[in-house]
Amino acid sequence: MSSIFGILLALLMIGAGMILKGAPLASLNNPAAYLIIFGGTAAAVLIAFPFREIKKFPKLLKIALFEPKLPSKAVQIARLIECAEMAKKEGFLALEEIAESTEDPFFKKGLEMIIDGYDVDFIEEVLFDEVEAIEQRHKIGALIFTQAGTYAPTLGVLGAVVGLIAALGSLSEIEKIGHSISAAFIATLLGIFSGYVLWHPLANKLKRLSKQEQELKLIVIEGLLSIYQGVLPSALEKKLTVHIPPSERKKAENQPEQEDDYEEKSA
Repeated sequence: MSSIFGILLALLMIGAGMILKGAPLASLNNPAAYLIIFGGTAAAVLIAFPFREIKKFPKLLKIALFEPKLPSKAVQIARLIECAEMAKKEGFLALEEIAESTEDPFFKKGLEMIIDGYDVDFIEEVLFDEVEAIEQRHKIGALIFTQAGTYAPTLGVLGAVVGLIAALGSLSEIEKIGHSISAAFIATLLGIFSGYVLWHPLANKLKRLSKQEQELKLIVIEGLLSIYQGVLPSALEKKLTVHIPPSERKKAENQPEQEDDYEEKSA
């Protein structure tokens, strides 16, 4: 929700700034400027990316605005330690119960390969390949927003030029020139605002969420491979807790299992 709060704060600050500068808010009521900026940005993005990637835009926008909840590293480590203890006491087949109950497809896939007895090198290769594939999909999603942020300010200049052409075309009506020039720069304002306050920050949010998800998956890989290789639960705990700050390491100990409402972004 921080993205929504940030957008609302930006709108409030810009509106307040316009009022303090004596610029009327009514000047923002310029349909032509909105059409040039947002319609032009949409057209440019459609030209730059294939439709199979563009159709994911609504889902990506929802992810960037509402930030799907990811399990914390402490919770993920506690879950892996639980698996290690179960495997030590009852064997790898006992992990099937955890595999059936988890809603994280990546974690479930790793557990199932361990249960089925695949070679450790094969499991490692498959899981790392999947992380790489997810990373590439996420990069494309963030790139859509980054490119939109690149196009929008330039389209703002284009909108200003169009407005100035209209203003110069009405030089015979002196009283309209000031209004026309003011309206011309609304497009520039919208282009800069949408590019640097909306699209670029949302792209950065997607990149950050992707990074967090990759870090969790790498912890899962390290933990599952260690379990498969017979690392003791106590040793696994020491090995995995290096991924979290010292202040949070106690939370990983005896952490109660939480229901996983983790949403796979790349689905």
